[in-house]
Amino acid sequence: MIYRDIEERLQEAITTVIPDADLSVIQVRPCPDPQFGDFQASAIMALAKRNRTNPRSLATEVVEKLDVSDLCEPVEIAGPGFLNFRLLPKVLNQQINRLAASETLVEATPEPRTVVVDFSSPNIAKPMHVGHIRSTLLGDCLARILRLLGHRVVTDNHIGDWGTQFGKLLVGWKTQLNREALANDPIAEMERLYKAINAAAEADETVLDQAREELVKLQSGDKENLGIWKEMIALSQHQFDDIYGRLGVTFDHTYGESFYNDQLQTVVDDLVAREIATESQGAICVFSDGSGKPETDPFLSKREGEWNANPAIVQKSDGAANYMTTDLATIDFREKTWHPTEIAYVTDGRQQLHFRQLFDTVRRWKPDFTAKLAHVWFGSILGEDGKPFKTRSGETVRLADLLNEAEERALKVATEKNTDLPEAERNEVARVVGLGAIKYADLSPNRQSDYVFSWEKMLALQGDTAPYLQYAYARVRSISRKAADQDITLDPDILIDVEHADEISLAKHLMKFQMTLESVLEDYRPNYLCAYLYELAGCISRFYVSCPVLKAVEPQRSSRLKLCELAGRVLKQGLESLGIETLEQM
Repeated sequence: MIYRDIEERLQEAITTVIPDADLSVIQVRPCPDPQFGDFQASAIMALAKRNRTNPRSLATEVVEKLDVSDLCEPVEIAGPGFLNFRLLPKVLNQQINRLAASETLVEATPEPRTVVVDFSSPNIAKPMHVGHIRSTLLGDCLARILRLLGHRVVTDNHIGDWGTQFGKLLVGWKTQLNREALANDPIAEMERLYKAINAAAEADETVLDQAREELVKLQSGDKENLGIWKEMIALSQHQFDDIYGRLGVTFDHTYGESFYNDQLQTVVDDLVAREIATESQGAICVFSDGSGKPETDPFLSKREGEWNANPAIVQKSDGAANYMTTDLATIDFREKTWHPTEIAYVTDGRQQLHFRQLFDTVRRWKPDFTAKLAHVWFGSILGEDGKPFKTRSGETVRLADLLNEAEERALKVATEKNTDLPEAERNEVARVVGLGAIKYADLSPNRQSDYVFSWEKMLALQGDTAPYLQYAYARVRSISRKAADQDITLDPDILIDVEHADEISLAKHLMKFQMTLESVLEDYRPNYLCAYLYELAGCISRFYVSCPVLKAVEPQRSSRLKLCELAGRVLKQGLESLGIETLEQM
Protein backbone atom coordinates (compact mmCIF):
# COMPACT_ATOMS: atom_id res chain seq x y z
CA MET A 1 0.00 0.00 0.00
CA ILE A 2 1.28 3.43 -0.99
CA TYR A 3 0.77 5.00 2.44
CA ARG A 4 3.05 2.36 3.96
CA ASP A 5 5.79 3.27 1.48
CA ILE A 6 5.46 6.94 2.43
CA GLU A 7 5.33 6.08 6.13
CA GLU A 8 8.51 3.95 5.98
CA ARG A 9 10.42 6.68 4.16
CA LEU A 10 9.19 9.26 6.65
CA GLN A 11 10.33 7.09 9.56
CA GLU A 12 13.77 6.75 7.98
CA ALA A 13 14.03 10.51 7.50
CA ILE A 14 12.99 11.23 11.09
CA THR A 15 15.47 8.65 12.37
CA THR A 16 18.32 10.48 10.64
CA VAL A 17 17.30 13.66 12.44
CA ILE A 18 16.22 12.10 15.77
CA PRO A 19 17.94 8.70 16.11
CA ASP A 20 15.99 7.71 19.24
CA ALA A 21 12.55 8.74 17.93
CA ASP A 22 9.63 6.46 18.79
CA LEU A 23 8.72 5.15 15.33
CA SER A 24 5.34 3.83 16.50
CA VAL A 25 3.96 7.39 16.63
CA ILE A 26 5.07 8.21 13.09
CA GLN A 27 2.01 7.36 11.04
CA VAL A 28 0.63 8.48 7.70
CA ARG A 29 -3.14 8.86 7.55
CA PRO A 30 -5.68 10.28 5.07
CA CYS A 31 -5.63 14.06 5.00
CA PRO A 32 -8.77 15.32 6.79
CA ASP A 33 -9.34 17.91 4.05
CA PRO A 34 -8.58 16.65 0.51
CA GLN A 35 -7.80 20.17 -0.69
CA PHE A 36 -4.60 20.06 1.35
CA GLY A 37 -3.43 16.66 0.12
CA ASP A 38 -4.08 12.94 0.05
CA PHE A 39 -2.16 11.88 3.16
CA GLN A 40 -0.92 13.61 6.26
CA ALA A 41 1.52 13.00 9.13
CA SER A 42 1.23 14.84 12.44
CA ALA A 43 3.97 13.16 14.50
CA ILE A 44 6.42 16.04 14.05
CA MET A 45 4.62 18.12 16.68
CA ALA A 46 4.84 15.43 19.35
CA LEU A 47 8.50 14.78 18.56
CA ALA A 48 9.25 18.50 18.68
CA LYS A 49 7.59 18.83 22.07
CA ARG A 50 9.61 15.91 23.43
CA ASN A 51 12.86 17.38 22.08
CA ARG A 52 11.87 20.92 23.07
CA THR A 53 12.37 22.30 19.61
CA ASN A 54 10.31 24.33 17.17
CA PRO A 55 7.96 21.96 15.24
CA ARG A 56 8.12 23.83 11.94
CA SER A 57 11.90 23.91 12.11
CA LEU A 58 11.96 20.19 12.83
CA ALA A 59 9.49 19.58 9.99
CA THR A 60 11.72 21.51 7.59
CA GLU A 61 14.75 19.51 8.66
CA VAL A 62 12.87 16.20 8.21
CA VAL A 63 11.52 17.16 4.77
CA GLU A 64 15.07 17.93 3.65
CA LYS A 65 15.99 14.33 4.49
CA LEU A 66 12.80 12.85 2.99
CA ASP A 67 12.73 11.68 -0.62
CA VAL A 68 9.28 10.78 -1.94
CA SER A 69 9.66 12.58 -5.26
CA ASP A 70 8.84 9.39 -7.20
CA LEU A 71 5.51 9.13 -5.35
CA CYS A 72 4.34 12.62 -4.45
CA GLU A 73 4.45 16.23 -5.36
CA PRO A 74 6.74 18.33 -3.10
CA VAL A 75 5.79 17.74 0.54
CA GLU A 76 3.99 20.67 2.12
CA ILE A 77 4.48 21.80 5.71
CA ALA A 78 1.23 23.16 7.12
CA GLY A 79 0.29 24.83 10.38
CA PRO A 80 2.48 24.00 13.36
CA GLY A 81 4.18 21.06 11.65
CA PHE A 82 1.75 18.91 9.67
CA LEU A 83 3.26 17.18 6.64
CA ASN A 84 0.89 16.91 3.67
CA PHE A 85 1.45 14.48 0.80
CA ARG A 86 -0.22 14.68 -2.61
CA LEU A 87 0.22 11.72 -4.96
CA LEU A 88 1.51 12.20 -8.47
CA PRO A 89 -1.18 11.46 -11.11
CA LYS A 90 0.81 8.56 -12.57
CA VAL A 91 1.20 7.03 -9.08
CA LEU A 92 -2.53 7.36 -8.43
CA ASN A 93 -3.25 5.45 -11.64
CA GLN A 94 -0.68 2.79 -10.76
CA GLN A 95 -2.18 2.32 -7.31
CA ILE A 96 -5.79 2.18 -8.46
CA ASN A 97 -4.93 -0.46 -11.07
CA ARG A 98 -3.03 -2.41 -8.47
CA LEU A 99 -6.10 -2.34 -6.26
CA ALA A 100 -8.36 -3.40 -9.15
CA ALA A 101 -6.11 -6.40 -9.81
CA SER A 102 -6.25 -7.50 -6.16
CA GLU A 103 -8.54 -10.41 -5.36
CA THR A 104 -9.00 -9.41 -1.71
CA LEU A 105 -8.84 -5.58 -2.02
CA VAL A 106 -6.67 -5.49 1.10
CA GLU A 107 -3.18 -6.55 2.09
CA ALA A 108 -2.67 -8.79 5.08
CA THR A 109 -1.10 -7.05 8.03
CA PRO A 110 2.66 -7.57 8.33
CA GLU A 111 2.19 -8.10 12.08
CA PRO A 112 -0.75 -10.50 12.62
CA ARG A 113 -2.17 -10.71 16.12
CA THR A 114 -4.17 -13.41 17.88
CA VAL A 115 -7.32 -11.71 19.09
CA VAL A 116 -10.06 -13.23 21.25
CA VAL A 117 -13.38 -11.43 20.77
CA ASP A 118 -15.88 -12.04 23.57
CA PHE A 119 -19.34 -10.85 22.54
CA SER A 120 -23.12 -11.37 22.60
CA SER A 121 -23.28 -13.49 25.81
CA PRO A 122 -27.02 -14.14 26.24
CA ASN A 123 -28.44 -16.02 29.21
CA ILE A 124 -29.86 -19.52 29.20
CA ALA A 125 -33.65 -19.76 29.70
CA LYS A 126 -34.17 -16.10 28.83
CA PRO A 127 -35.17 -14.53 25.51
CA MET A 128 -32.51 -12.65 23.59
CA HIS A 129 -33.64 -9.04 23.64
CA VAL A 130 -32.76 -5.72 22.04
CA GLY A 131 -29.99 -5.25 24.61
CA HIS A 132 -28.04 -8.09 22.95
CA ILE A 133 -28.07 -6.54 19.48
CA ARG A 134 -25.24 -4.06 19.99
CA SER A 135 -22.79 -6.55 21.50
CA THR A 136 -23.64 -9.16 18.86
CA LEU A 137 -23.31 -6.86 15.85
CA LEU A 138 -20.28 -4.93 17.10
CA GLY A 139 -18.38 -8.08 18.06
CA ASP A 140 -19.20 -9.80 14.78
CA CYS A 141 -18.08 -6.74 12.79
CA LEU A 142 -14.76 -6.49 14.60
CA ALA A 143 -14.12 -10.20 14.09
CA ARG A 144 -14.85 -9.88 10.36
CA ILE A 145 -12.47 -6.96 9.91
CA LEU A 146 -9.73 -8.58 11.97
CA ARG A 147 -9.93 -11.71 9.82
CA LEU A 148 -10.04 -9.69 6.60
CA LEU A 149 -6.78 -8.00 7.56
CA GLY A 150 -5.07 -11.30 8.29
CA HIS A 151 -5.28 -11.57 12.06
CA ARG A 152 -6.01 -14.84 13.82
CA VAL A 153 -9.40 -14.45 15.50
CA VAL A 154 -11.05 -16.57 18.18
CA THR A 155 -14.69 -15.70 18.83
CA ASP A 156 -16.18 -16.91 22.11
CA ASN A 157 -19.80 -16.59 23.19
CA HIS A 158 -19.54 -16.53 26.99
CA ILE A 159 -23.17 -17.47 27.73
CA GLY A 160 -24.78 -17.22 31.14
CA ASP A 161 -25.52 -20.86 31.94
CA TRP A 162 -24.69 -21.02 35.66
CA GLY A 163 -25.63 -19.16 38.81
CA THR A 164 -28.35 -18.48 41.35
CA GLN A 165 -31.17 -18.08 38.81
CA PHE A 166 -31.07 -21.80 38.09
CA GLY A 167 -32.15 -22.67 41.61
CA LYS A 168 -35.40 -20.78 41.01
CA LEU A 169 -35.78 -22.25 37.54
CA LEU A 170 -35.38 -25.76 38.92
CA VAL A 171 -38.09 -25.16 41.51
CA GLY A 172 -40.39 -23.85 38.81
CA TRP A 173 -39.59 -26.71 36.46
CA LYS A 174 -40.39 -29.31 39.12
CA THR A 175 -43.57 -27.67 40.43
CA GLN A 176 -45.19 -25.60 37.69
CA LEU A 177 -43.89 -26.76 34.30
CA ASN A 178 -46.42 -26.81 31.46
CA ARG A 179 -45.01 -29.32 28.99
CA GLU A 180 -47.33 -28.24 26.17
CA ALA A 181 -46.28 -24.62 26.59
CA LEU A 182 -42.64 -25.70 26.74
CA ALA A 183 -43.03 -27.49 23.40
CA ASN A 184 -44.70 -24.49 21.77
CA ASP A 185 -42.42 -21.75 23.08
CA PRO A 186 -39.71 -23.05 25.42
CA ILE A 187 -38.14 -19.65 26.13
CA ALA A 188 -41.47 -18.08 27.06
CA GLU A 189 -42.32 -20.99 29.35
CA MET A 190 -38.94 -20.89 31.12
CA GLU A 191 -39.24 -17.13 31.50
CA ARG A 192 -42.72 -17.61 33.00
CA LEU A 193 -41.37 -20.16 35.48
CA TYR A 194 -38.56 -17.87 36.59
CA LYS A 195 -40.86 -14.89 37.09
CA ALA A 196 -43.37 -17.00 39.03
CA ILE A 197 -40.82 -18.48 41.42
CA ASN A 198 -38.97 -15.20 41.80
CA ALA A 199 -42.20 -13.51 42.88
CA ALA A 200 -43.03 -16.39 45.20
CA ALA A 201 -39.56 -16.26 46.76
CA GLU A 202 -39.95 -12.57 47.53
CA ALA A 203 -43.20 -13.31 49.34
CA ASP A 204 -42.17 -16.55 51.04
CA GLU A 205 -38.70 -17.19 52.48
CA THR A 206 -39.25 -20.97 52.30
CA VAL A 207 -39.47 -20.81 48.50
CA LEU A 208 -36.11 -19.03 48.41
CA ASP A 209 -34.66 -21.71 50.68
CA GLN A 210 -36.02 -24.35 48.32
CA ALA A 211 -34.35 -22.62 45.37
CA ARG A 212 -31.04 -22.54 47.24
CA GLU A 213 -31.33 -26.26 47.96
CA GLU A 214 -31.97 -27.04 44.31
CA LEU A 215 -28.98 -24.92 43.29
CA VAL A 216 -26.70 -26.71 45.76
CA LYS A 217 -27.89 -30.04 44.35
CA LEU A 218 -27.14 -28.84 40.82
CA GLN A 219 -23.69 -27.64 41.78
CA SER A 220 -23.04 -30.91 43.59
CA GLY A 221 -23.78 -32.93 40.45
CA ASP A 222 -27.30 -34.19 41.26
CA LYS A 223 -28.32 -36.35 38.28
CA GLU A 224 -31.91 -35.10 38.02
CA ASN A 225 -31.03 -31.41 38.30
CA LEU A 226 -28.15 -31.76 35.85
CA GLY A 227 -30.53 -33.41 33.40
CA ILE A 228 -33.05 -30.56 33.67
CA TRP A 229 -30.28 -27.97 33.40
CA LYS A 230 -28.94 -29.59 30.23
CA GLU A 231 -32.44 -29.61 28.74
CA MET A 232 -32.75 -25.88 29.48
CA ILE A 233 -29.46 -25.27 27.69
CA ALA A 234 -30.48 -27.32 24.66
CA LEU A 235 -33.82 -25.51 24.36
CA SER A 236 -32.12 -22.14 24.71
CA GLN A 237 -29.51 -23.04 22.11
CA HIS A 238 -32.28 -23.50 19.52
CA GLN A 239 -33.25 -19.87 20.10
CA PHE A 240 -29.64 -18.72 19.86
CA ASP A 241 -29.04 -20.69 16.65
CA ASP A 242 -32.12 -19.18 15.04
CA ILE A 243 -31.21 -15.59 15.92
CA TYR A 244 -27.54 -15.95 15.00
CA GLY A 245 -28.48 -17.73 11.78
CA ARG A 246 -30.69 -14.84 10.72
CA LEU A 247 -27.99 -12.32 11.57
CA GLY A 248 -25.23 -14.32 9.88
CA VAL A 249 -23.22 -14.43 13.10
CA THR A 250 -21.04 -17.42 13.99
CA PHE A 251 -18.78 -18.32 16.90
CA ASP A 252 -15.69 -20.46 17.11
CA HIS A 253 -16.52 -21.44 20.69
CA THR A 254 -19.37 -21.18 23.16
CA TYR A 255 -17.84 -21.69 26.56
CA GLY A 256 -20.47 -20.77 29.12
CA GLU A 257 -19.89 -19.83 32.73
CA SER A 258 -20.36 -23.46 33.79
CA PHE A 259 -17.28 -24.47 31.80
CA TYR A 260 -15.09 -22.73 34.39
CA ASN A 261 -16.90 -23.93 37.49
CA ASP A 262 -14.26 -26.42 38.62
CA GLN A 263 -11.50 -23.82 38.22
CA LEU A 264 -12.99 -21.10 40.42
CA GLN A 265 -11.72 -22.23 43.81
CA THR A 266 -8.21 -22.60 42.42
CA VAL A 267 -8.34 -18.99 41.23
CA VAL A 268 -9.50 -17.73 44.62
CA ASP A 269 -6.89 -19.78 46.48
CA ASP A 270 -4.12 -18.51 44.22
CA LEU A 271 -5.18 -14.89 44.67
CA VAL A 272 -5.14 -15.36 48.44
CA ALA A 273 -1.77 -17.15 48.37
CA ARG A 274 -0.27 -14.29 46.38
CA GLU A 275 -1.77 -11.80 48.87
CA ILE A 276 -3.75 -10.12 46.10
CA ALA A 277 -7.07 -11.05 47.72
CA THR A 278 -7.87 -11.00 51.44
CA GLU A 279 -10.78 -11.88 53.68
CA SER A 280 -13.22 -9.11 54.58
CA GLN A 281 -16.46 -9.68 56.51
CA GLY A 282 -16.44 -13.33 55.44
CA ALA A 283 -15.89 -12.58 51.75
CA ILE A 284 -12.67 -12.78 49.75
CA CYS A 285 -11.90 -9.44 48.12
CA VAL A 286 -9.31 -7.63 46.04
CA PHE A 287 -8.51 -4.18 47.43
CA SER A 288 -6.46 -1.31 46.07
CA ASP A 289 -2.71 -1.86 46.16
CA GLY A 290 -2.12 1.89 46.38
CA SER A 291 0.08 1.96 43.30
CA GLY A 292 -1.96 4.48 41.32
CA LYS A 293 -3.69 7.79 41.74
CA PRO A 294 -7.00 7.57 43.61
CA GLU A 295 -8.80 9.20 40.66
CA THR A 296 -7.91 6.28 38.38
CA ASP A 297 -7.95 3.48 40.95
CA PRO A 298 -10.93 1.15 40.28
CA PHE A 299 -10.78 -0.15 43.84
CA LEU A 300 -11.50 3.24 45.39
CA SER A 301 -14.62 5.40 45.31
CA LYS A 302 -15.14 8.92 46.58
CA ARG A 303 -17.95 9.53 49.06
CA GLU A 304 -18.44 12.77 50.97
CA GLY A 305 -15.01 13.99 49.92
CA GLU A 306 -13.20 10.89 51.16
CA TRP A 307 -11.67 8.02 49.22
CA ASN A 308 -13.10 4.71 50.41
CA ALA A 309 -12.38 1.09 49.61
CA ASN A 310 -14.39 -0.29 46.69
CA PRO A 311 -13.15 -3.88 46.55
CA ALA A 312 -13.83 -6.53 43.91
CA ILE A 313 -15.39 -9.59 45.53
CA VAL A 314 -14.02 -12.86 44.18
CA GLN A 315 -15.82 -15.11 46.66
CA LYS A 316 -18.98 -14.21 48.55
CA SER A 317 -19.34 -14.74 52.29
CA ASP A 318 -21.42 -17.89 51.62
CA GLY A 319 -18.57 -19.36 49.57
CA ALA A 320 -20.17 -18.72 46.18
CA ALA A 321 -18.23 -17.35 43.23
CA ASN A 322 -19.40 -14.49 41.00
CA TYR A 323 -18.75 -12.84 37.64
CA MET A 324 -15.33 -11.60 38.72
CA THR A 325 -14.21 -15.10 39.69
CA THR A 326 -15.49 -16.60 36.45
CA ASP A 327 -13.93 -13.87 34.32
CA LEU A 328 -10.54 -14.38 35.99
CA ALA A 329 -10.74 -18.12 35.31
CA THR A 330 -11.76 -17.36 31.74
CA ILE A 331 -8.71 -15.18 31.12
CA ASP A 332 -6.48 -17.87 32.63
CA PHE A 333 -8.00 -20.45 30.27
CA ARG A 334 -7.71 -18.21 27.21
CA GLU A 335 -4.10 -17.39 27.97
CA LYS A 336 -3.12 -21.04 28.28
CA THR A 337 -5.25 -22.25 25.34
CA TRP A 338 -4.97 -19.59 22.62
CA HIS A 339 -1.97 -17.45 23.74
CA PRO A 340 -3.70 -14.24 22.61
CA THR A 341 -2.03 -10.92 22.01
CA GLU A 342 -5.35 -9.22 22.65
CA ILE A 343 -8.72 -9.98 24.30
CA ALA A 344 -11.64 -7.69 23.51
CA TYR A 345 -14.82 -7.76 25.61
CA VAL A 346 -17.83 -6.25 23.87
CA THR A 347 -20.41 -5.23 26.49
CA ASP A 348 -22.49 -2.21 27.46
CA GLY A 349 -21.01 0.75 29.28
CA ARG A 350 -22.57 -0.14 32.62
CA GLN A 351 -19.86 -2.78 33.09
CA GLN A 352 -16.93 -0.38 32.86
CA LEU A 353 -16.03 -0.59 36.55
CA HIS A 354 -16.18 -4.38 36.50
CA PHE A 355 -13.71 -4.59 33.64
CA ARG A 356 -11.39 -1.97 35.10
CA GLN A 357 -11.21 -4.03 38.28
CA LEU A 358 -10.86 -7.27 36.30
CA PHE A 359 -7.99 -5.99 34.16
CA ASP A 360 -6.18 -4.49 37.15
CA THR A 361 -6.54 -7.75 39.08
CA VAL A 362 -5.15 -9.76 36.16
CA ARG A 363 -2.06 -7.55 35.92
CA ARG A 364 -1.36 -8.05 39.61
CA TRP A 365 -2.17 -11.76 39.53
CA LYS A 366 -0.16 -12.49 36.37
CA PRO A 367 2.84 -10.10 36.17
CA ASP A 368 4.05 -11.80 32.97
CA PHE A 369 0.69 -11.50 31.23
CA THR A 370 1.32 -9.46 28.08
CA ALA A 371 -1.97 -9.60 26.17
CA LYS A 372 -3.83 -6.35 25.65
CA LEU A 373 -7.16 -6.36 27.51
CA ALA A 374 -9.82 -4.11 26.03
CA HIS A 375 -13.34 -3.31 27.14
CA VAL A 376 -15.19 -2.33 23.97
CA TRP A 377 -18.17 -0.70 25.61
CA PHE A 378 -21.20 0.87 24.04
CA GLY A 379 -24.16 3.08 24.87
CA SER A 380 -27.87 2.32 24.99
CA ILE A 381 -30.62 2.09 22.39
CA LEU A 382 -33.32 4.66 23.08
CA GLY A 383 -36.89 4.99 21.92
CA GLU A 384 -38.02 8.13 20.14
CA ASP A 385 -39.10 9.44 23.54
CA GLY A 386 -35.45 9.44 24.60
CA LYS A 387 -35.96 6.64 27.13
CA PRO A 388 -34.67 3.04 26.94
CA PHE A 389 -36.20 1.30 23.92
CA LYS A 390 -39.15 -0.85 25.03
CA THR A 391 -42.47 -2.15 23.72
CA ARG A 392 -45.60 -0.02 24.06
CA SER A 393 -46.50 -2.04 27.12
CA GLY A 394 -43.15 -1.15 28.69
CA GLU A 395 -41.51 -4.56 28.27
CA THR A 396 -38.07 -5.29 26.86
CA VAL A 397 -38.16 -5.78 23.09
CA ARG A 398 -37.40 -9.36 22.10
CA LEU A 399 -34.71 -9.62 19.46
CA ALA A 400 -36.70 -12.10 17.35
CA ASP A 401 -39.66 -9.70 17.31
CA LEU A 402 -37.36 -6.84 16.30
CA LEU A 403 -35.95 -8.79 13.37
CA ASN A 404 -39.44 -9.87 12.30
CA GLU A 405 -40.69 -6.30 12.32
CA ALA A 406 -37.66 -5.13 10.33
CA GLU A 407 -38.42 -7.63 7.59
CA GLU A 408 -42.15 -6.85 7.64
CA ARG A 409 -41.56 -3.11 7.31
CA ALA A 410 -38.98 -3.65 4.57
CA LEU A 411 -41.41 -5.94 2.72
CA LYS A 412 -44.02 -3.21 2.73
CA VAL A 413 -41.53 -0.76 1.22
CA ALA A 414 -40.29 -3.34 -1.31
CA THR A 415 -43.85 -4.10 -2.38
CA GLU A 416 -44.62 -0.42 -2.90
CA LYS A 417 -41.43 0.16 -4.90
CA ASN A 418 -41.43 -3.08 -6.93
CA THR A 419 -45.01 -4.20 -7.58
CA ASP A 420 -43.88 -6.44 -10.45
CA LEU A 421 -41.35 -8.44 -8.40
CA PRO A 422 -42.38 -12.05 -7.64
CA GLU A 423 -43.29 -12.66 -4.01
CA ALA A 424 -40.22 -14.80 -3.31
CA GLU A 425 -37.91 -12.06 -4.60
CA ARG A 426 -39.74 -9.38 -2.61
CA ASN A 427 -39.33 -11.47 0.54
CA GLU A 428 -35.60 -11.82 -0.11
CA VAL A 429 -35.23 -8.09 -0.70
CA ALA A 430 -37.15 -7.47 2.54
CA ARG A 431 -34.90 -9.84 4.48
CA VAL A 432 -31.64 -8.34 3.21
CA VAL A 433 -32.80 -4.73 3.47
CA GLY A 434 -34.58 -5.10 6.82
CA LEU A 435 -31.72 -6.84 8.62
CA GLY A 436 -29.15 -4.60 6.95
CA ALA A 437 -31.05 -1.52 8.12
CA ILE A 438 -30.92 -2.65 11.76
CA LYS A 439 -27.23 -3.50 11.57
CA TYR A 440 -26.19 -0.23 9.96
CA ALA A 441 -28.33 1.86 12.32
CA ASP A 442 -26.55 0.17 15.22
CA LEU A 443 -22.99 0.33 13.85
CA SER A 444 -22.99 3.79 12.26
CA PRO A 445 -23.14 5.92 15.46
CA ASN A 446 -20.18 6.33 17.78
CA ARG A 447 -20.43 3.11 19.80
CA GLN A 448 -20.09 4.98 23.10
CA SER A 449 -23.11 7.15 22.35
CA ASP A 450 -26.75 6.32 22.95
CA TYR A 451 -28.81 6.37 19.78
CA VAL A 452 -32.50 6.72 19.02
CA PHE A 453 -34.12 3.76 17.29
CA SER A 454 -36.18 5.02 14.34
CA TRP A 455 -37.74 2.68 11.79
CA GLU A 456 -38.44 5.55 9.40
CA LYS A 457 -34.84 6.75 9.38
CA MET A 458 -33.14 3.36 9.17
CA LEU A 459 -35.27 2.11 6.25
CA ALA A 460 -34.98 5.32 4.21
CA LEU A 461 -33.54 5.00 0.71
CA GLN A 462 -31.88 8.39 1.07
CA GLY A 463 -29.37 9.50 3.66
CA ASP A 464 -26.86 7.61 5.79
CA THR A 465 -28.66 4.25 5.86
CA ALA A 466 -28.03 0.67 4.79
CA PRO A 467 -30.80 0.74 2.13
CA TYR A 468 -29.10 3.75 0.53
CA LEU A 469 -25.75 1.94 0.39
CA GLN A 470 -27.36 -1.30 -0.80
CA TYR A 471 -29.11 0.65 -3.53
CA ALA A 472 -25.81 2.32 -4.48
CA TYR A 473 -24.30 -1.14 -4.93
CA ALA A 474 -27.25 -2.37 -6.98
CA ARG A 475 -26.94 0.70 -9.16
CA VAL A 476 -23.26 -0.05 -9.82
CA ARG A 477 -24.17 -3.59 -10.80
CA SER A 478 -26.86 -2.32 -13.15
CA ILE A 479 -24.18 -0.66 -15.29
CA SER A 480 -22.58 -4.05 -15.95
CA ARG A 481 -25.97 -5.50 -16.87
CA LYS A 482 -26.71 -2.62 -19.23
CA ALA A 483 -23.30 -3.07 -20.83
CA ALA A 484 -24.08 -6.74 -21.44
CA ASP A 485 -27.51 -5.88 -22.84
CA GLN A 486 -25.87 -3.45 -25.28
CA ASP A 487 -23.19 -6.01 -26.23
CA ILE A 488 -20.52 -3.73 -24.81
CA THR A 489 -17.46 -5.75 -23.93
CA LEU A 490 -14.75 -4.68 -21.53
CA ASP A 491 -11.29 -4.47 -23.06
CA PRO A 492 -9.12 -6.37 -20.55
CA ASP A 493 -5.94 -4.71 -21.80
CA ILE A 494 -7.13 -1.18 -21.02
CA LEU A 495 -6.09 0.10 -17.60
CA ILE A 496 -7.96 2.54 -15.42
CA ASP A 497 -6.86 6.06 -16.25
CA VAL A 498 -8.50 8.74 -14.11
CA GLU A 499 -8.49 12.29 -15.47
CA HIS A 500 -11.78 13.98 -14.56
CA ALA A 501 -11.96 15.53 -11.07
CA ASP A 502 -14.76 13.20 -9.97
CA GLU A 503 -12.89 10.18 -11.33
CA ILE A 504 -9.84 11.24 -9.35
CA SER A 505 -11.92 11.83 -6.21
CA LEU A 506 -13.49 8.37 -6.49
CA ALA A 507 -10.15 6.68 -7.12
CA LYS A 508 -8.50 8.38 -4.15
CA HIS A 509 -11.37 7.40 -1.89
CA LEU A 510 -11.15 3.77 -3.00
CA MET A 511 -7.47 3.76 -2.09
CA LYS A 512 -8.35 4.65 1.52
CA PHE A 513 -10.35 1.44 2.09
CA GLN A 514 -7.58 -0.48 3.85
CA MET A 515 -6.59 2.52 5.96
CA THR A 516 -10.19 2.86 7.06
CA LEU A 517 -10.37 -0.79 8.12
CA GLU A 518 -7.16 -0.38 10.10
CA SER A 519 -8.49 2.75 11.79
CA VAL A 520 -11.61 0.79 12.85
CA LEU A 521 -9.41 -1.68 14.73
CA GLU A 522 -7.27 0.98 16.40
CA ASP A 523 -10.16 1.96 18.67
CA TYR A 524 -12.82 -0.64 17.81
CA ARG A 525 -15.06 1.83 15.97
CA PRO A 526 -17.07 0.45 13.01
CA ASN A 527 -18.66 3.88 12.56
CA TYR A 528 -15.45 4.88 10.75
CA LEU A 529 -16.20 2.26 8.11
CA CYS A 530 -19.84 3.33 7.91
CA ALA A 531 -18.79 6.93 7.31
CA TYR A 532 -16.30 5.78 4.67
CA LEU A 533 -18.95 3.78 2.79
CA TYR A 534 -21.46 6.62 2.92
CA GLU A 535 -18.86 8.97 1.47
CA LEU A 536 -17.97 6.32 -1.13
CA ALA A 537 -21.60 6.14 -2.26
CA GLY A 538 -21.53 9.92 -2.64
CA CYS A 539 -18.33 9.76 -4.73
CA ILE A 540 -19.93 7.13 -6.96
CA SER A 541 -23.05 9.23 -7.40
CA ARG A 542 -21.06 12.33 -8.39
CA PHE A 543 -19.00 10.22 -10.77
CA TYR A 544 -22.17 9.01 -12.54
CA VAL A 545 -23.39 12.56 -13.05
CA SER A 546 -20.20 14.00 -14.50
CA CYS A 547 -18.54 11.00 -16.15
CA PRO A 548 -20.62 9.06 -18.73
CA VAL A 549 -19.64 5.40 -18.70
CA LEU A 550 -21.44 3.44 -21.40
CA LYS A 551 -21.65 6.45 -23.73
CA ALA A 552 -17.93 7.13 -23.51
CA VAL A 553 -15.62 5.98 -26.27
CA GLU A 554 -12.66 3.67 -25.87
CA PRO A 555 -10.33 3.61 -24.06
CA GLN A 556 -12.26 5.80 -21.63
CA ARG A 557 -15.30 3.51 -21.56
CA SER A 558 -13.38 0.41 -20.44
CA SER A 559 -11.43 2.52 -17.94
CA ARG A 560 -14.64 3.81 -16.39
CA LEU A 561 -16.30 0.40 -16.46
CA LYS A 562 -13.35 -1.00 -14.53
CA LEU A 563 -13.51 1.88 -12.06
CA CYS A 564 -17.24 1.18 -11.57
CA GLU A 565 -16.56 -2.50 -11.01
CA LEU A 566 -13.86 -1.70 -8.46
CA ALA A 567 -16.14 0.75 -6.64
CA GLY A 568 -18.83 -1.93 -6.45
CA ARG A 569 -16.38 -4.49 -5.09
CA VAL A 570 -15.16 -2.14 -2.36
CA LEU A 571 -18.72 -1.18 -1.45
CA LYS A 572 -19.74 -4.84 -1.24
CA GLN A 573 -16.67 -5.81 0.80
CA GLY A 574 -17.22 -2.89 3.13
CA LEU A 575 -20.84 -3.83 3.74
CA GLU A 576 -19.87 -7.48 4.25
CA SER A 577 -17.36 -6.33 6.86
CA LEU A 578 -20.31 -4.79 8.70
CA GLY A 579 -22.21 -8.07 8.33
CA ILE A 580 -24.58 -6.53 5.77
CA GLU A 581 -25.62 -8.42 2.64
CA THR A 582 -26.03 -6.82 -0.79
CA LEU A 583 -28.45 -7.33 -3.69
CA GLU A 584 -27.74 -7.30 -7.39
CA GLN A 585 -31.08 -5.60 -7.99
CA MET A 586 -33.39 -3.52 -5.79
